[in-house]
Amino acid sequence: MSGRPRNHVIDLARALSVLVVVVFHTLLYRIVLTGDGPTLVPWAAPTWLYPLSWVLMIMPLFFVAGGFAHTLTVDRMHREGSSPGHYLASRGRRLVGPLAVFVTFCAVGFSLVAWAGWLDQASEFSRLLMQLLWFITTYLGIVAVAPGAVRLHDRFGVLPMLVLAALAAGVDAWSFAVDRYELRYLNLFLVWPLVHQFGIAYQRGWWRRGPLWVPWASLVAGSALVAVLVFGFGYPPSSVGFADLPIANIQPPTLAMAALALAQCGLVALVERSEVLATLPEAVERALGVLNTVMVSVYLWHIPLIGVAGGVLALVAVAAPQAAPVLLSPLVLALASLGVVAAAIPVLGRLELRMIPPLGPRQDTTLAVLAFGLLGFGTLLVWLTGTVVHPGRPGSTLGVLAIWVGSWTMGRAADRSQVMSRE
Repeated sequence: MSGRPRNHVIDLARALSVLVVVVFHTLLYRIVLTGDGPTLVPWAAPTWLYPLSWVLMIMPLFFVAGGFAHTLTVDRMHREGSSPGHYLASRGRRLVGPLAVFVTFCAVGFSLVAWAGWLDQASEFSRLLMQLLWFITTYLGIVAVAPGAVRLHDRFGVLPMLVLAALAAGVDAWSFAVDRYELRYLNLFLVWPLVHQFGIAYQRGWWRRGPLWVPWASLVAGSALVAVLVFGFGYPPSSVGFADLPIANIQPPTLAMAALALAQCGLVALVERSEVLATLPEAVERALGVLNTVMVSVYLWHIPLIGVAGGVLALVAVAAPQAAPVLLSPLVLALASLGVVAAAIPVLGRLELRMIPPLGPRQDTTLAVLAFGLLGFGTLLVWLTGTVVHPGRPGSTLGVLAIWVGSWTMGRAADRSQVMSRE
């Protein structure tokens, strides 16, 4: 431990970014009782909610917080003379527990359904559920290059940001010109690394120190750029997709996400400089620390757990149809989902904790690089193809196997003594 005090504003931003995602996903579908029973109906948000979607979209803050945290880790690594293997193993092993447990659980469940004769149905539903792994895939890549990103910032300052922004704008222009939104998936490796650079700059004091007008200017400029992109260049009017606007700005990302992150950096800096969160009650600080510890678990499991909450409410509504309007209301579903998440995550977290490899006195850099590559490759395949392990689905089968092998390899990389004791 470095002994450095926690940055409560960054911790809160990271935690809120995941909680907002959970609540938002409870709103994407309505449960309606029909003659055929409970039915899921995609929610088409009224257009007046589009501006609010930008206010509530705080996923960019997660990548800002990641850049902040990675910078501290890289600085400590340099002070202590740690190897690249130590960095990769110490960061990667924390993802192994949540990722391996979640993917294994889904692989077993969907594979059993597939082998029972419903291969197509299991594959499609599995693929849809695994869409949330876009975040883990991207984050694994960013973690791997974070030391280089910190060096680039310290040497060239704003220049890497300008290059990434220009490339992201070029991808957007290309995508809109040929009307092919899927081209914007290239921005996963441009927009989010750009936002990560903002987090590095934030840790270096770009907004937290110096003239007060800087964070105000960032807040205004970022907000204005979002408006210019939407109203002047035809970007989607909402930050997120809805039933009648399935492709917006978050997935796949546009330059507007980086503009929003710029505004959010200014806002977070103003909150930090006000010192309103400089000190917190011990209980609140402890709860915030716990939430940050399990946030990957919350992100991975929240959609299945929302399904559990919605399923229970639907069954009760069928039994008591007079109460259906209340039971199936968005507010009750959101509260019930948060309750199920709060009850389930501690149990799942203990299981995941057992799966996290211990960090030994020495790490194997070669194995750490190999493990990162396997985990990244496997997560990408699972994101695109699902978790069905079946001869008829070689892509998802290979993806699941790569995650399993990558997790095992990460354990060997994190504690080299395990390897040396067998030699």
